Amino acid sequence: MTLREALVQASTHIVRRDAETLLAHVLGCERAWVLAHPEAELDATHAETFFEFVARRNSGEPLQYITGGQEFYGLELQVTPDVLIPRPETEHLVEAALAWAATQPVKLRIADIGTGSGAIAIALAAHLPSAELIATDISPSALAVARDNAERLGFGKRIRFVQGDLLSGVDAEIAAGLRFDLVASNPPYIPAGDAAEMQREVVGHEPHTALFAGKLGLDVYQRLIPAAQSALRKGGLLAMEIGFGQRHALEQLLIGWDDVRFVDDYANIPRVALAEKV
Repeated sequence: MTLREALVQASTHIVRRDAETLLAHVLGCERAWVLAHPEAELDATHAETFFEFVARRNSGEPLQYITGGQEFYGLELQVTPDVLIPRPETEHLVEAALAWAATQPVKLRIADIGTGSGAIAIALAAHLPSAELIATDISPSALAVARDNAERLGFGKRIRFVQGDLLSGVDAEIAAGLRFDLVASNPPYIPAGDAAEMQREVVGHEPHTALFAGKLGLDVYQRLIPAAQSALRKGGLLAMEIGFGQRHALEQLLIGWDDVRFVDDYANIPRVALAEKV
């Protein structure tokens, strides 16, 4: 069987681009190589693995969980079903945090709350070489993925991983006066009732604790914002990803903060909430 024949057969079940990506993954090559060598032969072992992957993708399993990876802010992260798949929208949060950091004269102390795969913390570490970073998550399995990503990408000694709900894992440090300059988070923000309308590959495979946050999707914000108020230094920044239609609710929750502003994504939807501690 040639690569072209394998792709034609797979494309009757899944979209062509996914088939090309899976075949490249099986062969350990770039997708461009697959496209450039359609007459290359696919041996029986590779064919068996490829069509197993095609079946998994056809069942709704996310492509990233099958290949085990996702690119984020120029970094290739490993992902498993224990963590949310990093999305391009979250890159807006990283960009906003880096833009703010460029205006600060101090060596920054940063917390990434609900780190998941470690995407935000690792991206910030890559661009802020002098920053001290702490990444928290309530899930030990998620922290294991994040820690592996940090170590594999060379940031294992730059980021401290702490298990706990929001900032609870560093409560003692905060009480001792060790404040943060920046608290960043992509928390769960989807209303529970939206699950029935979501793509099966999301609701059926990604961790619900990283997706859903109560009836209105605001439950975590209602706890994170006051926790960040206690954890930040004066003038410190809180940066949070937000969901569709949540800007007004976040404006209300951030009353009392300074310079509250929002960053739109490429679809002109408010995607990041920024606020500084008074």
